[in-house]
Amino acid sequence: MAIVAPLSKYKVKTYLIYMAVLVGFAAFCVYDGYFNESFREKHSPDGKPDGTMVFNQKAPVYLVGAAVLLGVYLLVIRNKKVVADDNALVIDGKTSIPYDSVQKIDKTDFDKKGHFTFTYKTPEGKEIDRKISDRNYDNLKAVLDHLVAKIS
Repeated sequence: MAIVAPLSKYKVKTYLIYMAVLVGFAAFCVYDGYFNESFREKHSPDGKPDGTMVFNQKAPVYLVGAAVLLGVYLLVIRNKKVVADDNALVIDGKTSIPYDSVQKIDKTDFDKKGHFTFTYKTPEGKEIDRKISDRNYDNLKAVLDHLVAKIS
């Protein structure tokens, strides 16, 4: 039976909040730069816009562009997960780490900070430290327990 740790709801909600803030600030800039007459009079007294007015007129395109890029990135990472099956730990569908290659597990910070580190040896003989955090994946406690049980 495979234990799955999907992408964290914390990370998804954080990106959604960033996107909402960027779009909201862009809307505010559009309003001030194009529709708010008192703002336009204040920041272009002689008919020539000052730096604040220019920012409010040009920034929305970049802010909405940044929000779209965050949305695209969120679509790209939405299927990331850690899977602990019977033979190996599979991270993001790319890295498969057999349990017999895991050298040590450091879970001292897991309860306080929500991450654990493990060291494994690649087939080439190189030792690699890998840190996995609950900020990136949900259900890590079950994955960690399974990993410890397979190593012991």
